[in-house]
Amino acid sequence: MARMHSRKRGKSESTRPPRETDLSWVPLSKEEIVDLVVKLGKRGIPPSQIGMILRDEYGVPLVKRVVGKKITEILDEHGVAPPLPEDLLSLITKAYKIRKHLEVHRKDFHAKRGLILTESKIGRLVKYYKRVGKLPPDWRYSPEIAELYAA
Repeated sequence: MARMHSRKRGKSESTRPPRETDLSWVPLSKEEIVDLVVKLGKRGIPPSQIGMILRDEYGVPLVKRVVGKKITEILDEHGVAPPLPEDLLSLITKAYKIRKHLEVHRKDFHAKRGLILTESKIGRLVKYYKRVGKLPPDWRYSPEIAELYAA
């Protein structure tokens, strides 16, 4: 699939185990995996990094295939989920860094365009998360909010 604001394609992803294979070889039980996910979530580790830690250190290929729920669903059930979705938070952080760069380098037109594109992605994601119910309907993005979340 092509990227949003360019004509380039993305990098290829790692090969996942086929759906037909039995994952009985996974060394941890469902309860142990859930406990690990909750423990890592309480430390403030984002869901994508939790998945990589489980894959690399504990030999769990896919949490959803073994447990039957996604990592974010497990974190939601135990009340450890981050206040904002991870992809939205990373875009907000990126916009904050670009704004800080533009305070020093006002003539950087490539960075200005990057900020416009990043903030349009944020607007699109906010609209989606409001529709799905992950964000309250009155939540709004602003540079001041970006400074609070990025700092």
